[in-house]
Amino acid sequence: MDLVARSPRLPVTGETVLGRDFFTAPGGKGANQAVAAARLGIPTQLVGRVGDDNFGRSALTNLQTFGVQTDRILVDETAHTGVAIIAVDDTGQNHIIVVPGANGCVNETDVENLINLLDNAAVLLLQFEIPLTAVLSAAKAAQSAGVRVILDPAPAQVDVPDELYPLVDIITPNEIEAGQLVGFPVNNFETAAKAASVLRQKGVGTAIVKLGAQGVCCATAESTFFVPAFPVQAVDTVAAGDAFNGGLAAALAEGRTLREAVVWGAAAGAISTTKPGAMSSMCDRATFDTFLIKELRTGEF
Repeated sequence: MDLVARSPRLPVTGETVLGRDFFTAPGGKGANQAVAAARLGIPTQLVGRVGDDNFGRSALTNLQTFGVQTDRILVDETAHTGVAIIAVDDTGQNHIIVVPGANGCVNETDVENLINLLDNAAVLLLQFEIPLTAVLSAAKAAQSAGVRVILDPAPAQVDVPDELYPLVDIITPNEIEAGQLVGFPVNNFETAAKAASVLRQKGVGTAIVKLGAQGVCCATAESTFFVPAFPVQAVDTVAAGDAFNGGLAAALAEGRTLREAVVWGAAAGAISTTKPGAMSSMCDRATFDTFLIKELRTGEF
């Protein structure tokens, strides 16, 4: 569950600022990405855990409302539902603290719940809001089943096991996460391309570095290319990266090319920044198609 406070600016260390709005909204990277894909018309299952509490019950209801299948989500009576404490300023920038709760209890039992879904799956989306051991096990299962693995390495981790990278078909860090994975600052296309090359050397098939308003850098074995950001008036960037991954996965599930999929991700991410909240900012297919058609006619894509 996202606990969101809005204020004119974000506080610096030790400072208290006066906010003007507060709301709660179901979130979580896995849930957000599932909703993003489902809203674009892709049949989507979420595997994971919530706590046996009001936040968990609300999360399940909201997922179902958005079309995500939830029968593989366990209700864990030993932990609270995961929460994110989010501060958002007037420019749409944010600070986020995640407390995993039940997400931190995900283990081999949950991977077993995933395995028998893989025969009919096109893409497996993974994130780092669950233990790395579960991420690694799920990636191995997907690779064995011939299912494409997309990893969003967020929240950023510094102890990613080397054996995970060769199991990942596409990795999608933002500039902060990419910098932590490769050990040098990433803040423009040149450094993003360098980081993407390093990630590929670690064994990843394709590395996509999300640079926010600067666009997206994508590196494959054959080429490195850049997709500019779609011009929108951002009000809340909280779930933009999740929307990107949902759009990317949706395009690949439909059999589109990688470049098309990156453009889809960029479009979905851009649209999400024009609305507050996480799941509520994910657009439906009709809105997405209208936006993309208009931008492809007038933009540089």
